[in-house]
Amino acid sequence: MAIPKRSRTGMVGLVVLVMTVTAFTDSAQASRGAASAAVEHRATQRAMDAAVKAGVPGVTAEARDADGAWKSASGVGDLRTGAPRGRNDRFRVSSLTNTFVATVLLQMEAEKRLDLDDTVARHLPGLLSGLGSYGREITVRQLLNHTSGLFDYLADPTYGETYLTGEGYLRHRLDTLTPEQRVRVALSHAPLFAPGARHSFSTTNDVLAALIVEKVADRSYEDEVRDRILEPLGLRATSFPGNGVRLPRPASRGYSRLFASQPDRIDDVTEVNGSQIWGSGDIISSAADLNRFYAALMRGELLPPRQLKEMKTTIGNPDFPGASYGLGIERFQLSCGSTLWYHDGGMVGWLTLAATTEDGRHQLTLDYNADWGAETILPIVNAEFCPPPS
Repeated sequence: MAIPKRSRTGMVGLVVLVMTVTAFTDSAQASRGAASAAVEHRATQRAMDAAVKAGVPGVTAEARDADGAWKSASGVGDLRTGAPRGRNDRFRVSSLTNTFVATVLLQMEAEKRLDLDDTVARHLPGLLSGLGSYGREITVRQLLNHTSGLFDYLADPTYGETYLTGEGYLRHRLDTLTPEQRVRVALSHAPLFAPGARHSFSTTNDVLAALIVEKVADRSYEDEVRDRILEPLGLRATSFPGNGVRLPRPASRGYSRLFASQPDRIDDVTEVNGSQIWGSGDIISSAADLNRFYAALMRGELLPPRQLKEMKTTIGNPDFPGASYGLGIERFQLSCGSTLWYHDGGMVGWLTLAATTEDGRHQLTLDYNADWGAETILPIVNAEFCPPPS
């Protein structure tokens, strides 16, 4: 499974060193609606607790199935005060924003307002002109399934040093950036391959997709997502920060190891200007809201059958054998045979994953308030969807 990686935020490698601080773990935080649910999710809770013991500050999660909703948390939400991680925390969902944007674009296709095989140049004329004929070939579909070949601006060394790591991040995390500024960073690099040649995740694609939503709608992508998804589904814990820097309550603090030369140093990175992740990671939500969203999506409540089929038409992901990428969503088969549709997200301070069965009857969303420990996510997913015999 393509679990969140720090490389998706432009940082090199995955930091797996164990924290030296002691994390407060309270399994009794688990809130279960029935005795049967307590038994069913016991393995999930143990896996969450194990992630905290391995060094993740805190985990919040919600699972939904035929028995209802099971909410739980483990570890700390604030390393300074020792306050526990909250079951109803709101957090930055990072790349899960892509699924919301893809859903809006597919709705627009159903309304005949665009075609997925339209070129990006048709909707954003001139923006990719610096790439010559290459820039005229990229399609909306290739943005959504990440086969455009566009360089990921987060991988630009200067951008990374300024906005993603070390003192640069601490100095510039409150800066306001435009989406065009971020795209220009990507366009300063040659494409990785010809459009459609293969899959390679690039945050540049996500920014362009959100810009196309705005061009077609003639209003903000936030308004489109709000009117088409949030309000119909009653997702009241989901919001957009704009240029704001704070998280709405309830929320925990987010943490990062920003300095490779100081692996034991942990910085509080909760506040960041939302414009820096606009359209590609700025949505703030909760585990409960994300579960409702992905369940509704899989059940066909947001897309007509043709568009849902297009979303679920996948291509192989060479970076993660066994996983394949559709339009704003990914597919993975667990070792027990369960097939999941999911999306993950990794950014400075947060790791998030939302997964659902194809019938939309069983979901799990979890969030780490840190950007390390990704190797402990798959055991939690396995525990929920492939629980050991009781």
